[in-house]
Amino acid sequence: MGKKLLINGKHNSFRKTISIDGDKSISIRTLLLGSQAYGKSFIENILLSEDIINSINCLRKLGTKISFNKKICCIHGRGLNSFDFKKNIVLDAGNSGTFARLILGLLVKSPYYIKLIGDKSLSQRDFERVILPLQKVGANFKVNDKKTLPLKIIGSSFTNPIHYSENIGSAQVKSTVMLAALNTPGQTIIKAKKSRDHTENIFKYLSIPIKIKKSRSYDEIKVTGQKSFKSFKYKVPSDPSSCAFFIVLTLLSKNSELKIKDMNVNESRIGYIKILNKMGANIKVKNIKIRHGEKQADIFVKSQSNLKKINCPPTLNSNLIDELLVIFLVAAKANGVSSFSDLGELNKKESPRLKLGSKILNQLGIKTKLTKDSIKIFGNPSINLKKTIDIKDFYKDHRIFMTSVIAAYTFGGNWRINDVNSYKSSFPSFLDTIKKLGFKFELNK
Repeated sequence: MGKKLLINGKHNSFRKTISIDGDKSISIRTLLLGSQAYGKSFIENILLSEDIINSINCLRKLGTKISFNKKICCIHGRGLNSFDFKKNIVLDAGNSGTFARLILGLLVKSPYYIKLIGDKSLSQRDFERVILPLQKVGANFKVNDKKTLPLKIIGSSFTNPIHYSENIGSAQVKSTVMLAALNTPGQTIIKAKKSRDHTENIFKYLSIPIKIKKSRSYDEIKVTGQKSFKSFKYKVPSDPSSCAFFIVLTLLSKNSELKIKDMNVNESRIGYIKILNKMGANIKVKNIKIRHGEKQADIFVKSQSNLKKINCPPTLNSNLIDELLVIFLVAAKANGVSSFSDLGELNKKESPRLKLGSKILNQLGIKTKLTKDSIKIFGNPSINLKKTIDIKDFYKDHRIFMTSVIAAYTFGGNWRINDVNSYKSSFPSFLDTIKKLGFKFELNK
């Protein structure tokens, strides 16, 4: 299991200003589109987590030159369908479902079979959701019966623009079809259930031909393919999913205040702030500006001892799917019973997160009522643990690890959390940021 993190959950108060690592979703998209642009693209504040490093290594295997100068990433693009590689290459996406699914969209014209693999966790996740639309575009796959990794893809010289309905609310599925559309003649039309819109925003920023018609539940996205685009400069804002851990830490700590600088406040990413404010939080979004088509702002949060239950609207789920675990911690300290439903996608992440989230709450002494896609959490505002909590067997899921750390500092008790290095896949400065706020921990084998 590797090293363990040992925490004696003593409460701490702080008043700090911090900056958080760059947004993972946007970092991956800038890499992918930089590889297809003409010329050198420069990406500032790109996240250098294990997921991104694996993504960079895969693009290098495909023939894209990527270099760094004083923390600025330079991508040497040669235009659409410009990958240059030998036969029988293997791309290892590690733990990154975003890269693994999106890169397939750029391989629909590959002249050779390419094998895509991932770690144990990623190899259990569904890839049929991206295989089906890409087959319609013209790609061919060799895949196991479960439609999981490893798989092989080979493209076609004759790709097709398609009409596709994306009914899951998966930004990854929508995005891989959009990327595939870049290498097809004519117009691809996607009717997509509401989800993160970073790919749409960067398409517009790069002047890639795209039209979007929004309705309440769905967006109709039209992409015109085979249109080249120029290299670009981009500064990646702070990742709101990473910020969520420190927002909740502040909220559940005593007499504490926190400012987070330049966070991505895209409407599709801050559903959790809306929910937390409905629960009685005091989270303010200030100094809003738009850069490269994405909104960013400074976040101000204060402690709150009188938190309210929530009946979380399922319509917000796609906007807070990565933050639900830390929201569960807030529900655990709220007055009353909080309800969350339609959470099937939560179990299709790096681990069965709904089940494991409920298990952690039960270890804390919090009662839950669980179904396959919903949870009720019976809050206990006065909880203050004195016992020892062991967190293990969580598939090395980075969000389970970081949620457990926040729980340790806000619920008390003595904690032993396994698989310390799991957080590095998405948030390599997580423990350093914990230290900056004055919290202590030990590492032990």
